[in-house]
This record gives sequence, C-alpha cells and structure tokens, in this order.
Amino acid sequence: MTVKQLQSKGVRILRLVYSDLYGVQRGKDVLLSRAAHALGHGKPFVEAVMTIDHAHNIVSGEEAGFRDFAAVPDLSTARIDPFDPEVAVVLCDLVQVPGGEPADLDPRGALKRVTARLARKGLNPVVAHELEFYLLERNPDGVGGLAPMPMRNSCVYTVGALADPERIARRMFDACEAFGLDPISMAQEYGHSQHEINLTHGPAVEATDRAFLFKTLVKQVAAQDGVVATFMGMPVDDDEASGFHLHVSLVDKAGRNRLDQPRGTAGLSPAAYHFTAGVIAHGRGLCGVLNPTVNAYKRIINGGLSPKFANWGHDNRMAMVRFCTERGPATRIEVRNADGSANPYLVATAVLAAGLDGIERKLEPPAPVEGNFYEGPEDLIGEPLPTSLGEALDALEADEVLVDALGARLAETYLRNKRYELDRWTAHLNRLTAWEMDEYAEAL
Repeated sequence: MTVKQLQSKGVRILRLVYSDLYGVQRGKDVLLSRAAHALGHGKPFVEAVMTIDHAHNIVSGEEAGFRDFAAVPDLSTARIDPFDPEVAVVLCDLVQVPGGEPADLDPRGALKRVTARLARKGLNPVVAHELEFYLLERNPDGVGGLAPMPMRNSCVYTVGALADPERIARRMFDACEAFGLDPISMAQEYGHSQHEINLTHGPAVEATDRAFLFKTLVKQVAAQDGVVATFMGMPVDDDEASGFHLHVSLVDKAGRNRLDQPRGTAGLSPAAYHFTAGVIAHGRGLCGVLNPTVNAYKRIINGGLSPKFANWGHDNRMAMVRFCTERGPATRIEVRNADGSANPYLVATAVLAAGLDGIERKLEPPAPVEGNFYEGPEDLIGEPLPTSLGEALDALEADEVLVDALGARLAETYLRNKRYELDRWTAHLNRLTAWEMDEYAEAL
C-alpha cells in the first residue's frame, strides 16, 4: 500500500516490525503523519536486540559498543491490524548504519539471499508453513503454573464447539483472514487443547512473512482471552508434541513445478531427489535451527511422530522428509522435524540451502524408508538426529553450507545466544529440586 492508501483507510500509526534471531517480533510504532524519515531511511534500533534472550539477558553486543542498525519499512507488506484499524503493521528489512547495506543479522535478509541463489538457477521456491500450538490456561497445579485447557479425549480432527468451546481458535482463524495471512483450514489436533491453522502456500519470502506474523497474532488473540498460546515443541509431559512442518516445491519461470516429472521414478524429477538428498545430508546441522530449544529434544525423544533419523519416505509421516502423494503442480516435499519454537525465516533459509546444495552437487538420497521402519534393520533407518540442543548446535557450527547460508555473523551470534541459553539450563539442572527433597529428605 502507499501512504495515501493507508491514510484513506484511516491509518494513523505504522507498526514497523521485524524478526529477531529467535523469531520473536520486535518493532516500534510511528505516527504516519511523521513517518517520512522512517519510510526513507529506516528506524534505528540497537543491534544488541538480537542478543537479548528470553530471560531478558543481553548476551553480547558490548564488544561493538551497542551500535545501531535500521529497520526500513517494506510498504508492500502493510496490513491493517484486525483489532485496531488505525494501525498498519509493516515488515521491515534491516540495514547497516551508516551505509544502508543489508544488515548481517537479519533473518529475513538471509532468506532473501538463498531465494536469490535459487532464482539464478531458474528455480523459485514455494513454501507453506504448518504450525501446531497449544492453548494453556493459568493453573497452579500445572507445570510452571500453566496447563492445557480442559478437553475430552479423542477430539483430534474435530471442529466447532467440541474442539473449541471458548471459540478462541475460531477467533484466531477469523483474525488470520482479516489480517491477510491467507488461512485455508483449522482443526483440533491430537493433544488436549492443541490446534492447527494452515496457511496457504506462496513464494518463500512472502509465505514466511505470513508465518512470522501468524505466530504473533495467535499469541495476541490468546492473550486477549487470558490464556497462553505456545508453539514450543513439548509443553506437556503426557500428551502429544507440537510440530512445524515445512512444505517445499520449486517452480521455474513459466510456473512449472520442477519437482514433478510424470515419467520419472514415482513421478518425481531428478531435482526432487537431489533436493531431498541435500536435506538429509544436512539433517543433523538443520536441527540446530529447526529444533532450537532444550525443550525441543523432549519432543524428539518422546514425541510419537517426531522424526529421529535423517531419512525420507513416500507419504510416511514417521520420516524426516515426506513426499506428499500429490503430483503435478502440487508436487512437494514436507520437512517434518522442526517445532514451532523455531524462527520461520531461519527454518526456510536452512532447508532451502540444504536442498540447493543437494541440487548443486547432484546428491542421491538413500532408499526410502517404508512403514514403521523402527522395527527394521538399523543400518537402513538413516543417521540419528541430535538428541540434545548442545549436540545440534555443534552440528550446525560444523556445517559450512548452513553457516554460509545464514551468514557467518548471524550464525556466530545465533550459536552464542543458544549456548548461553543452554548454560542457563545446565545451571538450573544443578539446583536442588522438590523431587530430591521428597525422595530423600525424610527417608535418608
């Protein structure tokens, strides 16, 4: 939208937003009547915002004197806030100050770089983000004072009052449509008060923009009802985990799906197999981005359909990479091992870079797994994926292709942030727990 179009719609405030390295929305509100400088030159932010962790610690930034970058609005992304029509939310590109070159800590910028590399090969990536989440209510008996909202068993794939008695998910669905996020379906998932809202596919940057905005919108709607929406992988001990599935296809300049080949093996092109092989080859390093929390590995260890090996299969939801059954324009792969705690921009960047490496090196995937392959020979299952955050971060750091795709400084900062988070978790584990007191204090 143009400024005049926004003004004609009654917009008074521009909400300039961007993703930090965790995928958390950051930004500033600017009066539209005084936004000329911000529109032309961007709005400054202290770069250390990219190292503030979830506990409000600044992990780094002092070594550079807490310098600035600028967030430059991309007015083509402007959307009217469905809850406050005087506000237009605008995504920003991050640039260096001074100079205006792309900032090296911008997750959206990293995705733009890898899509540009694919475009130079005549390939335009199309993606769809599939995110599951839980609705948690304040409950003193719950872990951390939170527990899933009450729900009867076996509500999976139900809709209406049985699945969403408070109509919270329905308000989220409606808000997604009003906000231009292009939702296509919603349903109760397997877990109690676990839901999924699917967004339609689109060009990689545009679709990922919508996924990024979606996560914040869902949390905002939940907050309005006094509940917490969480995308963390394993927010409950005795129920299903939440996944983040990324669907990917590649189209050429004529709009033809380059993964599809009717006369190819299983109706798939060589590029489809090369791309899949690349994702599998970088499977362990990908976990550092796709499963970026301590909690994520509880899902991988305990979650029923959470992939544990770098492998692939035809319509097999137990595999890391699943080839969906559709062919023709809908031919696509689904990368299934991420969880919703991951940054959508970094997920798309890393997966596309891994697949591109497979195409460039003409890698061939192993044989597809079939059925419940966990019951078969171990040497045919595939390479085990990391089972801890520390193991995944080491694999990511050692993966030169993924580090290059993210950018050396972004990768270095991301790894530093996450290792600081891991150190805090380790320190927590060494503290005295209620379990130890209950188990030993009186008995011993």
